[in-house]
Amino acid sequence: MRISTQIEEAVAVVKSGGLIAYPTEAVFGLGCDPQNEAALQRLLELKQRPAHKGLILIAAELEQVIPYLAPLTPEVLERILPTWPGPYTWLLPVNAAVSPLVKGKHDTLAVRISAHPVCQALCRQLGTPLISTSANPANQTPARDLVTLQTYFADQLDLILDLPLGQQQNPSEIRNALTGKLIRPS
Repeated sequence: MRISTQIEEAVAVVKSGGLIAYPTEAVFGLGCDPQNEAALQRLLELKQRPAHKGLILIAAELEQVIPYLAPLTPEVLERILPTWPGPYTWLLPVNAAVSPLVKGKHDTLAVRISAHPVCQALCRQLGTPLISTSANPANQTPARDLVTLQTYFADQLDLILDLPLGQQQNPSEIRNALTGKLIRPS
């Protein structure tokens, strides 16, 4: 199956409220529509992830995540824009209207403008950001291959994109955009 056909199928699944697994820069990610509360709840249950932790949004460009964010200062933009697109996740001030299932108990939202071509294609065709959380149950190693992905989730996902991972060895670095503080090294 051609990549474009797989992307179209994944977009249809996400738009219909489904859960997908897809390659990211370093590991497989699980994703859904960040506006679909039922899909978000299902994803959290599948991962056994507490809702208070929050999730990451990925996008193809900054404009896609602006509705999810509080206004960004020139200083914050100066800090984050040189790192994108790329394997850098930033904690940015969140729009208060964003679902607690996405932002968790935080006043920030984790955002990455991905350089991975599959992530970019998904977000461009969706026209929106996509939830991105590592494909693993809580306290397990993130899936880097289809065998592990199937072991973790068997038939609990609506679609798995069997496409290559990026070249990163570790999940994305996470930093606080207001302070520059490193939260998770890469």
